Amino acid sequence: MPPVGLAIIIGAGPNTGTGIARILSHPKHGNMAVALLARRQENLSNVASNLQKTSPGSVVETFATDTSPTNLKSTFQSIRSHNSFKDLKLKVAIYSVKHSSKKPFMNETYEEFTGSLEQYVGGAFTFSQEALKLFFEHHGEKPLSETGEKKGTLIFTGTLGALRCSAEYAAYGAGRASVRQLAQTLAREMSAKGVHVVHTIANGAIEDKDGEDQRIGKKMSADAVGKTYLWLSQQEPELWTHELDMRPAAEKF
Repeated sequence: MPPVGLAIIIGAGPNTGTGIARILSHPKHGNMAVALLARRQENLSNVASNLQKTSPGSVVETFATDTSPTNLKSTFQSIRSHNSFKDLKLKVAIYSVKHSSKKPFMNETYEEFTGSLEQYVGGAFTFSQEALKLFFEHHGEKPLSETGEKKGTLIFTGTLGALRCSAEYAAYGAGRASVRQLAQTLAREMSAKGVHVVHTIANGAIEDKDGEDQRIGKKMSADAVGKTYLWLSQQEPELWTHELDMRPAAEKF
């Protein structure tokens, strides 16, 4: 069965990114072609190899890139022209970049602080603009009030640091909170244009496993996150979730 659409995921790591890609690409679940983006080709190759075994028959292509504007824009151009994605319309774009920085505030330099924001928040900005361009290219620019049709879903994977932050996490907290606010303003602007914008808060550990820790609610499974993201992408205009807390049953909150 040919793919029904295209998904773009940046932050294709061995846990969360793999689970999301597996569910979105699996012919029995999302059945989408998936463009996987991450900084290191070695990591991308490992994820792609995993998916070939666990999501047989899926269409998955890898693109090594960081979050700089030049490289992200170039990657989106490569996605546009890739033969595997020919005639496929973008259905979901996911910003799931890992971001963590801990340092005593008085030891942190201005360059370290602003560099962290540029990499993570700036990356979210560029990724969002490029994804939105594709949504409009593929689905047109008429507003939802005229078409009644959803153009796609843009999802940001956040953490509890977007809501509250601990000591020595200045750059981390500022970055996570900034992307949450970016998601809010995009949701308010883009909903009327037919684009569903979501910010999730992953509160707890995520593993690409279905073991004892998952059974007793100690850790989330990556596939469960993927199924949640697929569900979000399938929501129609009569009900759109904007912010969603995700946690294993035993996690304190």
